Amino acid sequence: MTSARRLAALALAAALAIGPAAGAAGHHRLLPQTTRPPTGKTLTVRVRELWHAIRTNDIAQAGALFFPLAAYVQLKAVYNPTTDFRYRLWAFYRLDLAAYHAATVDAGSFIGIRVDKADIGWIPPGYCENRIGYWHLPGVRLLYHEGGTVRSVGIFSFISWRGVWYVVHLGPNPRPSNVGTVDAPALGAGVPGGGGC
Repeated sequence: MTSARRLAALALAAALAIGPAAGAAGHHRLLPQTTRPPTGKTLTVRVRELWHAIRTNDIAQAGALFFPLAAYVQLKAVYNPTTDFRYRLWAFYRLDLAAYHAATVDAGSFIGIRVDKADIGWIPPGYCENRIGYWHLPGVRLLYHEGGTVRSVGIFSFISWRGVWYVVHLGPNPRPSNVGTVDAPALGAGVPGGGGC
């Protein structure tokens, strides 16, 4: 095994050490799964919290914004959703959080988000290996200052659970190798949107 592959394997193993909170929190758990989450102030607040978690490399705070395991087990129609969650989704999220932290080490303040509401789509049951439908929001742009310049990074994919947006892929999915990856860093606000489900 090459040193680069060994390092990637160790990073992936370390990423599994802690998992996020197990369930969707608060009064939102009573909303129908068909409730479309808002994309205004509520989403901006969630992305600002994610920005703080990125800047401080705080996996606990980032975990509160990640799609809950209990919801994923209900939603996914894969062989073992718990294993898929822990060893793929959560592992990549941890690696990506560290990559975003390293990429924004010289960053200043959070500016806001850029969203194309036309990209929001309902993914019905039976698509993307899901038993339950959900709302999908790809390619949200997180905008920040760095040395007097506006920069941005992508948040690859949000999906809904009972009227709340949760990050399901911070970096790109799929990706060529098992390393933390920042999605579409750019000078300026960048272009929101993308594909996937």
